[in-house]
Parts: sequence; structure tokens; C-alpha cells
Amino acid sequence: MSKDIRVRKGLDLKLKGVADKSIVDAPRSSVYAIKPLDFHAVVPKLVLKEGAKVKAGETIFYSKYDEPVKFVAPVSGTITEVVRGAKRRILEVRITADAVDEHVDFGKMDPNTAEAAAVKTRILEGGCWPFIIQRPYDIVASSEDTPKSIFISAYTTAPLAGDVDFIVSGKKEAFQAGVDALSKLTSGDVHIGVGKDSKLGSITNAVVHKVKGPHPAGNAGVQIHKIDPINFGEKVWVVGAEDVATIGNLFLTGQFHGERTVALAGSEVADSDRKYYRTIIGANVSTLVSNVNTNETRIISGDVLTGDKLDNNQFLNFYYNTVTLIPEGNEYALLGWLPFTRNNIPSISGTSLSWMKGGRSKVDTNLNGEERALVVTGEMEEVLPMDIYPMQLIKACMAGDIEKMENLGIYEVAPEDFALVDYINTSKLEAQEVIRLGLDLMITEVG
Repeated sequence: MSKDIRVRKGLDLKLKGVADKSIVDAPRSSVYAIKPLDFHAVVPKLVLKEGAKVKAGETIFYSKYDEPVKFVAPVSGTITEVVRGAKRRILEVRITADAVDEHVDFGKMDPNTAEAAAVKTRILEGGCWPFIIQRPYDIVASSEDTPKSIFISAYTTAPLAGDVDFIVSGKKEAFQAGVDALSKLTSGDVHIGVGKDSKLGSITNAVVHKVKGPHPAGNAGVQIHKIDPINFGEKVWVVGAEDVATIGNLFLTGQFHGERTVALAGSEVADSDRKYYRTIIGANVSTLVSNVNTNETRIISGDVLTGDKLDNNQFLNFYYNTVTLIPEGNEYALLGWLPFTRNNIPSISGTSLSWMKGGRSKVDTNLNGEERALVVTGEMEEVLPMDIYPMQLIKACMAGDIEKMENLGIYEVAPEDFALVDYINTSKLEAQEVIRLGLDLMITEVG
């Protein structure tokens, strides 16, 4: 039974540089990379070495502690470099791509008529399992688990983020097949959060919920909290909307097609370049942006609140469908605490006078202050639409107090849910990082 959600707490950051809703093909990258760091808590075990030829969909590495979970090549080509960091930790597996991809053929399958075990095996073998993220802990789901429900958010609220409803509307058949497959993996329902005018309202084998409200209403964590909250010992899975279509394509074509539609957005992107680009997972960011002076401009794989910083020749994150360019923020305003010096910065308190100026704001990466002590102001609660106490939870994570973390709702949150807390809190505390460390502690101590 659908349950419409109206979120009142939060903050919509209206920033300059929204991508136009037109899609073009990005140039093919000469080199692609799969980065184990994109898969939190996964320890990779390489299957192929440097110099090996691979097909798209062929296993490159698997999870050491969950061997059925495979990570596959997004393109065909040659593994030319395995980049390692400290203690020989694998940072990237780089593939020099062929001109035309050759795919591993897993065979077509109708998820509606197939047994649940066969559906799970196909998703695992076809390299689509890493798209499935487990709550609690915000990690790749265990292949041995059965979740009580699965959540897909097709409602975009993050600033400048790619509109996933727009992206998926052109892949509706594959999206439906992906939903059909996922419905076989849960003992409960598949829940889809959509906006008021979504084109996905007719999807079957799922419960569709209309969501309304400011960011973070589009976060799966908020929708889980409103629809099917997580209690101790329970697991819920989250899958990105475009990733559902990729899973569906695996069943429709029998092949892994790692297509990723990326919105190029931000105030530092030329007006003619702000659009959506069809590319492939792990593509080099230079195929979307080139000759960027990274001393003056920040390249972000993802949205401005949760994305990863990139250099000119690094590779797109496995999960994100946005690349954002904003000023680096190397200039400091004299008496920057005064409202008229703040350059129309969006503010929950209204101190920057942005509410008077209207329109969209141009923001940079400047913190406009330094880290300071936590003070009880109530500002965090204004942007977190969950029935938890964010400041108290942050303090419990910093103290490593497991019992308090459990009582304060650590199982219900992911770092992205605290992105706005990062933005508005006057302590300048890295709340997302603190929550991530708290979740990692829970993995270690509770499992």
C-alpha cells in the first residue's frame, strides 16, 4: 500500500548551473577504472593480472569476505595497470578499452518466471550485485542476506544532482525488468520514491510512493525512515534508480552494460556544456571536462554535498550520475561574517540575505570559518527529517559509545543523511565523516 511522504524539515540549495534536460553521447574514454575504494568495507581479491584481456562483464576481482560478490569490467580491453597505495592496497584497476566492446554472454532470463535463487545467482555472476547497498552501515549487501524490503529513490533533491527520474524515463523497460528481479530477493516489498510528476508511477511489482519536500527528501534513508524503519537485526537494501535499469538490462540482454548517464552541472561549466552525457562506469573525467585549472575550480564526482573531489585525469565514481564544477574558494571576504559580504550564499538562518536577493546562488568550497566546539543551537534538527537527535548521535560516534549510538539511531542513518548538517552547522564539523567512522565501529563491534 503506497504511502505518500511530505517532508517539511530540510533545505533546498538553489545553486547556479543546473544541467539542461538534453542527452548526448560523451566521447569514449581510452582508459576506464574500477576503484575498490568506491565499495566501502570491501577487500578486493584480484582474479586477473596486468596484461590480461577482458570482456565487458568479466570478473576483475571479488570480495574477500563474500566471494560470490563479483566486480566486473565495464568495457572490454586490456588491464594495463593495477594502481596500489600504502601496504599494497589496490586503489584502481585500469583498463585500456577496445574500440568496440565485446561482452560476456550470460544468457537472457525472464525474472518473473525464474526462481528466486536463479535471479540472485544471475545478478551475482553478472556483476550487478555491487549496486545493492545494505542499510544499516551503507555497505555492499551480503549475498547471504534477505532484506525485509528494498528501496529505490527516483526523486532528486540534492543540489545540482542529475534528475534520476529524467534519466530512467528513457529506460523504462529495463527499469521494470530490474524491479521484477529485485522483487524476488526480498521477503517484503520493493518501494519506489517518486516526485509528483514522475513518469514511473505505472511500475508494477513495487509500491510507488509520491515524495514531496526539500532536500534530503530524495535520500533513500529518509524514505526508509518514513515508510519502513530499520530496527535492530533488520536489513533493508537500497539501489540507485539507474542501477535498477542496469540490472534489468542484464536480464533482457544477457549482458552487463555499464552505461551511466551523467549530468554535467555547476557554475563553472559553460552554458552550452550543461547537459546529460551517456558514458560508461569508470570513464575518465576528461571525457566530460577538459583543461580545468584545479587550483581555481573543484571537480566533483557527485553532488556538492556528498561527492568526491577529482583531478583532471581521474575516473568517475562507480555510483554517481553527476559531475559538478564549482569555484575552489581561494579568496576570502574581508569581514566575511557581515551579511552583505557573503555573495548570496544560501543560509538556513537568513544571515546572508540570500532570501532577499532571490535567484540561484554561486557557491564555492570555502568553509567560511574554522572548526570549533559543538554548541546546542537546534540547527541540525532543522535539516534532518528523522526522529533522531543528530548532535547527540554525532557526539556518541566521536566518543565511540556503542550503546548510545544504538539508542540514538545509528542503524537508520548513512553519511549522506548528514550532508546538510555538514553545510549548516556552525561548528564546521565534518558530520558525514564522523557518522562513517561510527558506522565502521558498529561493523567491527556488532557485525
